[in-house]
Amino acid sequence: MDSFGKKLKQLRINSNISQTELIEMMKLKNPNISTTKGMISKWENEKEEPSRFRDVATIAEVFGVTADWLIGLTNEKEKKTTFKRIPILRNIAAGIPILAQEDIEGYEQVLSNQRIDFCLRVKGDIMINSRILDGDLVYIRQQSDVETGEIAAVLINNETATLKRVYKLNGTIVLRSENPSYSDQIYSKEDMKEVRILGKAIQFKSEVI
Repeated sequence: MDSFGKKLKQLRINSNISQTELIEMMKLKNPNISTTKGMISKWENEKEEPSRFRDVATIAEVFGVTADWLIGLTNEKEKKTTFKRIPILRNIAAGIPILAQEDIEGYEQVLSNQRIDFCLRVKGDIMINSRILDGDLVYIRQQSDVETGEIAAVLINNETATLKRVYKLNGTIVLRSENPSYSDQIYSKEDMKEVRILGKAIQFKSEVI
């Protein structure tokens, strides 16, 4: 079985990147690493082995291989991609996604390591300035709060789930559409019980027309 250094050098050459470029890519994955070009050279020339597993793990992430394969613990080179199924919700009530069958219009597959819990299908043109159009699927991470300015799935009056950009100003919550044709919805502290944040919008998917 080839050494760590030989595997690293072959991966780098096959990817057509320099040692300096590899370091830059590693730092994008993990800003805390302190790997240098000299260390990469010593590893590839089998003069040293990495002393920190985080270096190996970061290199493995850069090239999409397993760290165990790099250091010779297994012959399984490629990372296995696994998926999970999340519901596309038709209705949301009582502040929590209801996963009864009648509330689910279908399912989407996402990577298992993605922190996504459910989808909403957009209705209308309320988010067009964010390029989110009628019929698009928006992927939601379930959480009870978001930072000001973020897009969230919001339940209003325990009846209607909608997407809005959320702003918190002087004790009030402002729900804003990404379409100037719609007025802001403003809720004071006394009205807060009418608004419930269900989750943060993570990404969306549009159909190609």
